[in-house]
Amino acid sequence: MFIDVAKIYVKAGKGGNGIVSWRREKYEPAGGPYGGDGGNGGSVILQGDEGIRTLMDFRYKRSYIGENGEDGRTKNQYGKSGADIILKLPVGTLIKDEETGKVIVDIKEHGQQFVIAKGGKGGRGNAKFATATRQAPGFAEAGTKGQERNIVLELKLLADVGLVGFPNVGKSTLLSMISAAKPKIANYHFTTLKPNLGVVRVAEEKSFVLADIPGLIEGASEGAGLGLDFLRHIERTRILVHVLDASGSEERNPIEDFHKINEELFQYNEKLREKPQIIAANKTDLPEAAQWVDKIKEEFIPQGYEVFEISAATNKGIQELVYAIWNLLENTEITYETYDEEYIEEVEAKSDEIVVKKEDEKFIVEGDYAEKLLGSTYLDDADSLRYFQDMLRKKGIIDRLKNLGIQEGDSVFICDFEFEFFE
Repeated sequence: MFIDVAKIYVKAGKGGNGIVSWRREKYEPAGGPYGGDGGNGGSVILQGDEGIRTLMDFRYKRSYIGENGEDGRTKNQYGKSGADIILKLPVGTLIKDEETGKVIVDIKEHGQQFVIAKGGKGGRGNAKFATATRQAPGFAEAGTKGQERNIVLELKLLADVGLVGFPNVGKSTLLSMISAAKPKIANYHFTTLKPNLGVVRVAEEKSFVLADIPGLIEGASEGAGLGLDFLRHIERTRILVHVLDASGSEERNPIEDFHKINEELFQYNEKLREKPQIIAANKTDLPEAAQWVDKIKEEFIPQGYEVFEISAATNKGIQELVYAIWNLLENTEITYETYDEEYIEEVEAKSDEIVVKKEDEKFIVEGDYAEKLLGSTYLDDADSLRYFQDMLRKKGIIDRLKNLGIQEGDSVFICDFEFEFFE
């Protein structure tokens, strides 16, 4: 089974805490602070790998969590950083945020790496807080949490050319005629369940990858059948070859079929309207084709389409079609979806966001920074409390509370801990 969509949860490791420690040696009675910094948490990294073809592995394991950093050590020694997790993905995988649907990154090269969840920073030990006026800080800093998010992996085939058309128009036969691919071929009314790929050789050092996209049906853009799965593959092709049954067998109208398929394509993604198309009028070896071929040309050539009369069964017109595909590819730029840099910055900025609000007459301070600051505070240490209060002022939290109308003696809830407000 071809797995091309997977939803997974990624969470980077937490940074280790800095520690409070003192230098205590025989001839150093007042050795000063000696606590080391915590190690950084391990990140979750995505990496493109040409050796991987599907997202099958992500169907069985849905959660990936980076290693936490170690806490700092005495003698001013750093804690060990957590190991990164590297998730290898097929080249051509698009990564989206599950909540917003926005594209985060497009893995389009072998070896390309992207940090999808950054590990938390290690906290500073008390040695880092020593100053000329604060020579014996009795507090350290907590490590920060690693980023976490739910993401969607979408694998879109990296084929140059996509064969599209209704089921049973001869796409699989055409693929087998012009490439080394050996798809299952039969006269059936249902569609295949996965795309077939073949490499087409035009001449020395001239070749392209052709994908037989399983036949679409009406309503595919709304999720009918396996339509959405197939439409994802079409997005990645550079050009399309629209295969029509020029014999009009099964009492079908090939001109109407063309418009129905394109309607599904454009409803799914309006950008597909810009993708170049060549029309391959197939099954012209059958007597019934005579009445349709001229109609097809009259309909589409004035609209700017190239129309080729072919017979995948007898090889008629196949070589001319291959050369036309190659010439169009040579003049068609490769375009990829790119990740939204502003969105990435927006997501990362949220980790430093401080929420100050008033709800049900309660004053509340929340956010990763507030949690980190509180976790670094030793409530029974005067220096630590003073540092805590100074940071509340520097970050503008005190001013924001005043703007909300806080008064002397009112309670403030910081990450579920209750404090009394006073100037």
